[in-house]
Amino acid sequence: MNIEDGFELRNSFDKGEGVFATTSFDSNEIVMTGVIKKTLNENHSHASQIGEHDYVFHAGLITKVNHSCEPNCGIHVNKSGAHDFIAIKKISPEEEITFDYAMRNYNIDYFPMQCMCGSDQCRKNITGWKYLPDNIKAKYKNFSAPYLLELDAKEYM
Repeated sequence: MNIEDGFELRNSFDKGEGVFATTSFDSNEIVMTGVIKKTLNENHSHASQIGEHDYVFHAGLITKVNHSCEPNCGIHVNKSGAHDFIAIKKISPEEEITFDYAMRNYNIDYFPMQCMCGSDQCRKNITGWKYLPDNIKAKYKNFSAPYLLELDAKEYM
Protein backbone atom coordinates (compact mmCIF):
# COMPACT_ATOMS: atom_id res chain seq x y z
CA MET A 1 0.00 0.00 0.00
CA ASN A 2 1.21 3.48 -0.61
CA ILE A 3 0.60 6.91 0.80
CA GLU A 4 -2.28 7.49 -1.66
CA ASP A 5 -4.37 4.88 0.22
CA GLY A 6 -4.38 7.09 3.31
CA PHE A 7 -1.98 4.91 5.29
CA GLU A 8 1.53 3.46 5.12
CA LEU A 9 3.80 1.01 6.91
CA ARG A 10 6.36 2.56 9.26
CA ASN A 11 8.39 1.69 12.33
CA SER A 12 6.26 1.76 15.45
CA PHE A 13 8.02 2.68 18.69
CA ASP A 14 8.96 -0.52 20.59
CA LYS A 15 6.51 -2.63 18.53
CA GLY A 16 8.36 -3.19 15.26
CA GLU A 17 6.22 -2.17 12.31
CA GLY A 18 2.85 -0.48 12.35
CA VAL A 19 0.41 1.17 9.98
CA PHE A 20 0.08 4.96 10.17
CA ALA A 21 -2.49 7.32 8.73
CA THR A 22 -1.24 9.69 6.04
CA THR A 23 -4.59 11.50 5.88
CA SER A 24 -7.39 12.09 8.36
CA PHE A 25 -10.34 9.74 8.77
CA ASP A 26 -13.66 10.68 10.33
CA SER A 27 -15.52 8.52 12.82
CA ASN A 28 -17.29 5.58 11.10
CA GLU A 29 -15.24 6.03 7.90
CA ILE A 30 -13.64 2.97 6.28
CA VAL A 31 -9.89 3.21 6.91
CA MET A 32 -8.83 -0.07 5.29
CA THR A 33 -10.86 -2.43 3.11
CA GLY A 34 -10.39 -6.11 3.89
CA VAL A 35 -9.68 -8.68 1.20
CA ILE A 36 -9.23 -12.35 2.05
CA LYS A 37 -5.91 -13.65 0.77
CA LYS A 38 -5.94 -17.23 2.06
CA THR A 39 -8.21 -19.56 4.02
CA LEU A 40 -6.55 -21.45 6.89
CA ASN A 41 -7.23 -24.82 8.52
CA GLU A 42 -6.45 -23.49 12.00
CA ASN A 43 -5.81 -20.32 13.96
CA HIS A 44 -2.55 -18.41 13.58
CA SER A 45 -1.04 -15.32 15.18
CA HIS A 46 -1.84 -13.18 12.12
CA ALA A 47 -5.13 -14.87 11.27
CA SER A 48 -8.54 -13.25 11.42
CA GLN A 49 -11.39 -15.40 12.64
CA ILE A 50 -14.36 -15.19 10.28
CA GLY A 51 -16.55 -17.89 11.85
CA GLU A 52 -16.56 -20.32 14.76
CA HIS A 53 -13.87 -22.53 13.20
CA ASP A 54 -12.91 -20.42 10.18
CA TYR A 55 -9.71 -18.37 9.89
CA VAL A 56 -8.13 -16.36 7.09
CA PHE A 57 -5.18 -14.18 6.22
CA HIS A 58 -6.07 -10.76 4.87
CA ALA A 59 -4.19 -9.25 1.94
CA GLY A 60 -2.26 -6.01 2.19
CA LEU A 61 -1.29 -4.19 5.36
CA ILE A 62 -4.22 -5.29 7.52
CA THR A 63 -1.97 -7.97 9.06
CA LYS A 64 0.47 -5.23 10.09
CA VAL A 65 -2.05 -3.20 12.13
CA ASN A 66 -1.08 -3.36 15.80
CA HIS A 67 -3.27 -4.14 18.78
CA SER A 68 -4.37 -1.50 21.26
CA CYS A 69 -6.57 -1.81 24.34
CA GLU A 70 -7.84 1.67 23.40
CA PRO A 71 -8.08 1.37 19.59
CA ASN A 72 -8.99 4.00 17.04
CA CYS A 73 -10.47 1.40 14.65
CA GLY A 74 -12.92 -1.44 14.88
CA ILE A 75 -14.01 -3.96 12.30
CA HIS A 76 -17.05 -4.52 10.13
CA VAL A 77 -17.47 -7.70 8.14
CA ASN A 78 -17.83 -6.83 4.45
CA LYS A 79 -19.77 -8.73 1.75
CA SER A 80 -16.81 -11.04 1.04
CA GLY A 81 -16.53 -12.02 4.73
CA ALA A 82 -13.32 -10.02 5.15
CA HIS A 83 -12.83 -7.36 7.80
CA ASP A 84 -12.91 -3.68 6.93
CA PHE A 85 -11.30 -1.39 9.50
CA ILE A 86 -13.66 1.41 10.53
CA ALA A 87 -12.61 4.52 12.46
CA ILE A 88 -14.12 4.50 15.96
CA LYS A 89 -13.10 8.12 16.37
CA LYS A 90 -11.38 10.75 14.25
CA ILE A 91 -7.89 9.65 13.17
CA SER A 92 -5.32 12.32 12.39
CA PRO A 93 -2.46 12.13 9.90
CA GLU A 94 0.67 10.55 11.49
CA GLU A 95 -1.48 8.64 14.03
CA GLU A 96 -0.93 4.88 14.24
CA ILE A 97 -3.95 2.86 13.12
CA THR A 98 -4.83 0.29 15.79
CA PHE A 99 -7.60 -2.14 16.72
CA ASP A 100 -8.22 -4.53 19.59
CA TYR A 101 -7.45 -8.09 18.45
CA ALA A 102 -10.43 -9.23 20.56
CA MET A 103 -12.71 -7.53 18.01
CA ARG A 104 -12.05 -10.37 15.57
CA ASN A 105 -10.94 -13.45 17.54
CA TYR A 106 -12.89 -15.27 20.25
CA ASN A 107 -9.76 -16.89 21.71
CA ILE A 108 -6.20 -15.65 21.38
CA ASP A 109 -3.38 -18.00 22.32
CA TYR A 110 -0.49 -16.40 20.47
CA PHE A 111 0.40 -13.41 22.62
CA PRO A 112 1.53 -14.68 26.05
CA MET A 113 3.70 -11.65 26.68
CA GLN A 114 2.45 -8.46 28.21
CA CYS A 115 0.55 -6.05 26.03
CA MET A 116 2.73 -3.21 24.75
CA CYS A 117 0.02 -0.83 23.54
CA GLY A 118 0.88 1.84 26.13
CA SER A 119 -2.74 2.92 26.53
CA ASP A 120 -4.08 4.26 29.82
CA GLN A 121 -6.81 1.61 29.39
CA CYS A 122 -4.33 -1.26 28.86
CA ARG A 123 -5.57 -4.65 30.11
CA LYS A 124 -1.92 -5.84 30.39
CA ASN A 125 -2.58 -8.96 28.26
CA ILE A 126 -3.93 -9.40 24.75
CA THR A 127 -7.04 -11.51 25.13
CA GLY A 128 -9.77 -12.74 22.84
CA TRP A 129 -13.41 -11.65 22.95
CA LYS A 130 -14.25 -14.52 25.30
CA TYR A 131 -12.25 -12.95 28.14
CA LEU A 132 -13.19 -9.29 27.70
CA PRO A 133 -15.07 -7.67 30.57
CA ASP A 134 -18.75 -7.02 29.80
CA ASN A 135 -18.29 -3.23 29.77
CA ILE A 136 -15.68 -3.48 26.99
CA LYS A 137 -17.84 -5.92 25.00
CA ALA A 138 -20.67 -3.39 25.20
CA LYS A 139 -18.33 -0.59 24.06
CA TYR A 140 -17.12 -2.69 21.09
CA LYS A 141 -20.53 -4.12 20.11
CA ASN A 142 -20.83 -2.09 16.89
CA PHE A 143 -17.15 -2.45 15.99
CA SER A 144 -16.57 -6.18 16.29
CA ALA A 145 -17.42 -9.27 14.30
CA PRO A 146 -21.05 -10.38 14.80
CA TYR A 147 -20.09 -14.05 15.17
CA LEU A 148 -18.34 -13.15 18.46
CA LEU A 149 -21.73 -12.28 19.96
CA GLU A 150 -23.11 -15.55 18.60
CA LEU A 151 -20.23 -17.50 20.20
CA ASP A 152 -20.86 -15.71 23.51
CA ALA A 153 -24.54 -16.70 23.38
CA LYS A 154 -23.59 -20.30 22.57
CA GLU A 155 -21.04 -20.36 25.43
CA TYR A 156 -23.66 -19.28 27.99
CA MET A 157 -26.41 -21.70 26.87
